[in-house]
Amino acid sequence: MVNKEFFLALEDLEAEKGISSEIFLEALRGALVAAYKKQYDGGAGTVDVVLNPEKGSIKFYTVKTAVEEVTDPEKEISLADARELKKSYKLGDEVREEFVPKDFGRIAAQTAKQVILQKLHETERDNTLSEYSDKKDELMSCVVRKVDAKNVYVELGKGQVEGVMLPQDQVPGEKYNVNDRIKVYVKNIKNNGRNAQVLVSRTSAGLVKRLFENEVPEIKAGTVVVKAITREAGQRTKMAIYSEDPQVDAVGACVGNKGARVNAVVAELGGEKVDIILWSENPLEFIAKALSPAKVISVTQVDEKSAVAVVPDDKLSLAIGRDGQNARLAARLTGWKIDVKSESAAAKLAALRQEAEEAPESAPAQDPAAEAETDTAKE
Repeated sequence: MVNKEFFLALEDLEAEKGISSEIFLEALRGALVAAYKKQYDGGAGTVDVVLNPEKGSIKFYTVKTAVEEVTDPEKEISLADARELKKSYKLGDEVREEFVPKDFGRIAAQTAKQVILQKLHETERDNTLSEYSDKKDELMSCVVRKVDAKNVYVELGKGQVEGVMLPQDQVPGEKYNVNDRIKVYVKNIKNNGRNAQVLVSRTSAGLVKRLFENEVPEIKAGTVVVKAITREAGQRTKMAIYSEDPQVDAVGACVGNKGARVNAVVAELGGEKVDIILWSENPLEFIAKALSPAKVISVTQVDEKSAVAVVPDDKLSLAIGRDGQNARLAARLTGWKIDVKSESAAAKLAALRQEAEEAPESAPAQDPAAEAETDTAKE
């Protein structure tokens, strides 16, 4: 069988798909063997196919073992018959005899096509996994290609690899339209057997971190370090930063001249608020800064990883935030449980405690905290 046009098409496929001809030829060889066996209902014995791209030829061989007495004609050949083909054959040798398959029909050809396509699909999947294995946790630009009831499908990079944004990775209220160009965070690369799936996200805190790395050279260079970051996508992000170099204004570097750097990030996030906080190794000082933009009067440690923050009466709602969001994010950022109290409530509580301490021992004990009006926000 000679088919030079086929091998020319193979070269085009190699250039287009980036799959080596050796991989394709091996897939094709297996496909032709499978197709031939299917045509003869598995009764064709052992068959081998040899492809020669240089000569443009495809040759079929039966493969049998030379034996003294044949018990399985499909797998064995007598030594006498083998020596008629080649005198040097000995018992146990593998005897290969070329043949031209007859009526290599439509069903067999379809089988070959299916096997080849499957192999190509597997190779493309493996190439995708290999190409994107080092892209996990990275920021990538992409184009929205399809939006269905739940998922958003995007085209990543120049390789036209498909990424999937699941519902939990989509920002509430953010609209995605076909052909929109957006930036996403590569969350994971999954091999689910038949397909390689790149999972991307717009809700991950890692997205914000990578955006700042792109905008702030000091972060990229390691002069400014992102110590912690937490986010409620579409609403607010808190990011704690630090620089060991006292000459570097870490917060100023992230904000940029006239807010240019932080504004670029906020624009990419669709207007999401971003609090940039200077990290402190003193946890109580860090808690006070984490409750920004509210001013904090004092922070007192109550228990291990638990503290009370006191704020001016008129800043209480700001410190707690809508539905407790600001205090909740501050707690996540610092890793501490934070109770936020107004100055007047804290003063009343302190007074009640002092009264309890000064009361006669015979007086019934009371819990001053139960009588003090307090405002608390816990994670």
